[in-house]
Amino acid sequence: MSISLLLSFIGLCVLLSVTPGPDTFLVLKFAVAGRRPAIAAAFGSSLGGLVWAVVVAAGVAALLEQSATAYRTLKVIGGIYLVYLGIRALLAHRKSRRESESSLDSEITRAHESSVRSAFAAGLLSCIFNPKVGLFYLAVLPQFLTHVTFANTLTLGAIESTIAASEMVLVALAASRAVALLRNPRMRARLEQASAAILAALGIGTAASAA
Repeated sequence: MSISLLLSFIGLCVLLSVTPGPDTFLVLKFAVAGRRPAIAAAFGSSLGGLVWAVVVAAGVAALLEQSATAYRTLKVIGGIYLVYLGIRALLAHRKSRRESESSLDSEITRAHESSVRSAFAAGLLSCIFNPKVGLFYLAVLPQFLTHVTFANTLTLGAIESTIAASEMVLVALAASRAVALLRNPRMRARLEQASAAILAALGIGTAASAA
């Protein structure tokens, strides 16, 4: 692959990374809990992209392009998972409102410690259950390769995942800092509700579009 093709691919990845999607809103959701969960969600999502790159490099993603049933099934599963994340966030918000101010602070502290792993898993599963990522790799990566091999395809996938991870980490840092400056309970509640509602809406739209 020539330098010009590589630079063109990097430019495309940068442009696409600044376009908000389900993974970005997922990072924003966990940013309400803290910086570490948000960063964990970002890395989980980027690892999911790398998994898709491996799948595409191995040729398995071609099945999704040729089988409408397989594509719709995976899309519905991904949509349901996003809805689940949104509903779970709303239920957690309602539960926290019943706590006193002191117990809420301790609950937030425990959430910071325990949600890193779940945030990483949420980011990973959200990306893996999004077949558009695989189809993007399948359609775009060969355009920037003079010789389509497993190693070359995986290299481009790793580059795209790294760029996406960098962008989402910046979003996580900015969002968590903004949340830290806005510790007003009412504002925090609205942020949680908004992020949960957006995730649920994205999940419903993803599942509905598979019909």
